Amino acid sequence: MKNQTVKLASGYQMPLVGFGLWKVDQLTTADTVYAAIQIGYRLFDGAYDYANEKEAGEGIQRAIKDGLVKREDIFVTTKLWNNYHKKEYVAEMGKSQNETWGLGYIDLYLIHFPVALEYIEPSKLQYPGWWMDEAHEKVTIVKVSMIETWRAMEKLVDEGIVRSIGVSNFSTQLLYDVISYARHPISSLQIEHHPYLTQPQLIAMAQEEGIVITGYSTFGPQSFLELPPAFKERAKDVTMLFDHEVIKNIASKYNKEAGQVLLRWATQRNIAVIPKSNNKGRLQQNLKVNDFSMTVEELAEISTLDQGLRFNDPGFYLQNRPIRIFD
Repeated sequence: MKNQTVKLASGYQMPLVGFGLWKVDQLTTADTVYAAIQIGYRLFDGAYDYANEKEAGEGIQRAIKDGLVKREDIFVTTKLWNNYHKKEYVAEMGKSQNETWGLGYIDLYLIHFPVALEYIEPSKLQYPGWWMDEAHEKVTIVKVSMIETWRAMEKLVDEGIVRSIGVSNFSTQLLYDVISYARHPISSLQIEHHPYLTQPQLIAMAQEEGIVITGYSTFGPQSFLELPPAFKERAKDVTMLFDHEVIKNIASKYNKEAGQVLLRWATQRNIAVIPKSNNKGRLQQNLKVNDFSMTVEELAEISTLDQGLRFNDPGFYLQNRPIRIFD
């Protein structure tokens, strides 16, 4: 089945369903990406702090070499980490990450979080202590304006290092701010998006401004249970969306899996999704979600599960120095 796409403000097409590289083991990433391409995935969502960009690029390169795909068939998203918001670091990291992927260019480069942290030598930034200093003790915010970071991102577009640029975890106010001085458009906004956190005003505003939404953690608490205690605290006592009666009933009606209903709830509203799985059968299921449509009433029923429940919140899990981006 052909992967549907959505047009970015930059003019490029991005697949509506992709594969997320967060928490994919570095040792198996290349093989996992290669297998995903065999199944039909064309969008791969990475980030510097996932610590597997090199291996993901190797998997894609192998698939190209073996004739499975051409470079232009693949869409790579990756992200600028918080320690590198100064203009000189943006230039350095954009070029370095592009070389690490080894594919000639990055399709979409996002500002990962709207906060600038103290510079750490890239080789010393170790997953999973990515918010903190080398000793994993301190979180230090520095004064770097978003306009400085965005203009440095635009230069990467001018130089052909990246094709499109965007943001992640931004609010409506920040989007309006960037729009006011953007020379290259905000092509995509990546946000946590699932029935327990629907963010309707943010989504409406972005879509009104021609910004494509990519939702992460579409399955809600499921993604966070395997993380360290501070990160999984909010998820541990929450009903899994796979087990929720509303989701199960709709899945039964359409003879689909619960995960497919959750993904379709997003894609039917033109929101891209980037699920991850290590199971081949689940990988195939996740990709095959655009062959049915729910009613308007069913989409709304799923949205009524909203609790404003955010799991990826540095204002909550950074206990020694909360960064209250979402408050």
